[in-house]
Amino acid sequence: MVAAGRPIGRVPESPARFGGTGGLDRTEMIGAPVRWPDPGSLDAPISSLAGIGPRSEELAAEAGVRNVRDLLWRVPRTYSEAPPRMSVSDLGSGDRAALQVEVLSSRNVRTGRGSVRIVEARVGDESGAVRATWFNRPWVASELTPGATFEIEGRMGDRGFVVERHERITEESERSEAPRPVHGTGAGLGPSRWAGWAAKAVGVADRAVEPLPAEVLSHYGYPGVGSALAEVHRPASPERSALAMERLAYEELFLHQVLIAGRSARDRAGSSDAIVISPGDRLHAEWLGSLPFEPTDDQSRVIAEIGQDLGSGTPMRRLLMGEVGSGKTVVALSAMIRATGAGHQAALMAPTEVLAEQHFRSFAGLIGNEGGASGIRCHLLTGSTSRKEREAIATSLAAGESSITVGTHALIQDGVPFSSLAVAVIDEEHRFGVAQRMALDEMAGEGKTVHRLHLSATPIPRTLALTVWGDLDLSEIRGLPSGRLPIETEVVTEAGRPRAFEHLKTEVAAGRQGFVICPLVEESEAVRARAAETEFDRLAEGELAGCRIGLLHGRLDPAAKEAAMTAFAAGEVDVLVATTVVEVGIDVPNATVMIIEGAESFGLAQLHQLRGRIGRGDAAGRCFLVTGRAGAASARRLEAVAEESDGFRLAELDLELRGEGELAGRRQHGLPRFRVARLPEDAELLTRAREDLRRIDSREGGLSGAILAPAVEAAMARFGPAGVI
Repeated sequence: MVAAGRPIGRVPESPARFGGTGGLDRTEMIGAPVRWPDPGSLDAPISSLAGIGPRSEELAAEAGVRNVRDLLWRVPRTYSEAPPRMSVSDLGSGDRAALQVEVLSSRNVRTGRGSVRIVEARVGDESGAVRATWFNRPWVASELTPGATFEIEGRMGDRGFVVERHERITEESERSEAPRPVHGTGAGLGPSRWAGWAAKAVGVADRAVEPLPAEVLSHYGYPGVGSALAEVHRPASPERSALAMERLAYEELFLHQVLIAGRSARDRAGSSDAIVISPGDRLHAEWLGSLPFEPTDDQSRVIAEIGQDLGSGTPMRRLLMGEVGSGKTVVALSAMIRATGAGHQAALMAPTEVLAEQHFRSFAGLIGNEGGASGIRCHLLTGSTSRKEREAIATSLAAGESSITVGTHALIQDGVPFSSLAVAVIDEEHRFGVAQRMALDEMAGEGKTVHRLHLSATPIPRTLALTVWGDLDLSEIRGLPSGRLPIETEVVTEAGRPRAFEHLKTEVAAGRQGFVICPLVEESEAVRARAAETEFDRLAEGELAGCRIGLLHGRLDPAAKEAAMTAFAAGEVDVLVATTVVEVGIDVPNATVMIIEGAESFGLAQLHQLRGRIGRGDAAGRCFLVTGRAGAASARRLEAVAEESDGFRLAELDLELRGEGELAGRRQHGLPRFRVARLPEDAELLTRAREDLRRIDSREGGLSGAILAPAVEAAMARFGPAGVI
């Protein structure tokens, strides 16, 4: 097989010429056909192509192919080399070969299995005859008329020659040694069907509108879009098909960056000036000085970056990614205290009540009870907040009192009367929709726009950050607080499970604490809660008999959640049995052991995030990943967690192992589904497209100029205004 890879980063010495190696003279140029772009031809349904009927059209639609353009962009997944030409008499069992044969007879074969349809033909050349078989291609029967000559490619088996590809021979036919496209299956349609349809669609590929600027095509030696689409389906050589495939991948990445740039431009153009918060206010300086620790270099750097944003007069749009336990909360609180110190209000919106409550507890600890000497007021507003408390908070906010409000969607759903909201922190950014994020902007007060700081609970691979959050400025916190000890991580099977619990009990006897994380159950939060309760009861009578055990899951009422977390933090509970609600926010320095049951069902980044809940004090932590029958992919993930402690590196590994589609999960992440581009393999191509767009955009004065207009139109047609398919 010949890989359909791309020579990323290679810039040809001269532009590729798909029409030949020499130039055209004057007579040839005058006589050359002129083809105008005709996008309507590509928007036609695939049934407009010969041989594609209503049923085939329905099946193709299930695979996401509805028109000719979709069909052309469904590129081969790889290429194979042309097999050697052989005669029938030379065939041996297992030989892959090409035969030029005449059809002697043919028939449809009935099988006992209704889903398998077979066409057989007796074919031969001067050296002999052989039975040729086509599986699940019943339409071939109408082509196999006696006396017709075909070139067939396939493999010789025990019961005849199994055909993979066939082409009728005419007087004009010439055998090509070019690579053979290998298509994937889809919606029950086999590779040969897709290949045949794509070959028909190639006839209108040259009518596609070119979206890329001419200078990009010239600089990289890329063919035009029509030539590239034709080349990937009818490759002339491995080099040309690889360059064509790279060009199509580049186009996708470039167009998506155009969409992100447009979204950012609209956001900023539609925004009023932000409240200017000058750096160096007394309250912020006093608060920093009161912290019981020295901020790390990374924390100090990001605090300074945010300070510049807040003082610029332009709305801050920043994404903060941090290693587990790196201190993102301190940085976020720093921005909010700057707002209160300037006499304004700040808010943090979390996706769940548990997380909002945990943030509120953390903030209370960092600013002191009732704000300490600073007098900073902090409110908690969730769906469970009583009416009396809600009214008191509303009165305070409406009066313009400077304060910090921590809450859930209730912050934007219940008409919270912020009078001067200056800074909004959005935690676990990917769980909120665009409309929810933008709703906060309307709460800044008349004529002003909120500064937004987005937090990611786990490090995000740079390639994903550029494709999903490319309109935000990125900040990273990689360094951990001084004194933090590494966490030893071990993968254990069911046979090693007792040893993990013995270690947990030993730590408990020494005055330490630990977690037992229940297996991930996908069905619903209610099912997870029942599973956690069952595990809690079993452990109380089994492995953890004699220990003080607590229970925490998402279905507990707020008072029970608060009680469970408070008891654990106070050391009144030895072991907390929990679901993934503890993934973020819980900070109990005395916890040194975590046992994750059914670890193979968790994602790599999620395992790293869970592991980060232990070893946050002066004692080393130990994490046991208990696995049952893990497949090869799951085993690789678990070993990666055990061997790697860098969350940013693990995020990249997770992307490599699972791919961008699975890693992003459900579509709320906003990740585009590229048809040709692959991440992270095309990370360098993505960076190149981003830099090219920025250069052209700044030179041309924005996206509205003539140079980028075709790309803007193509980006909207390809991805839609939300940036996803």
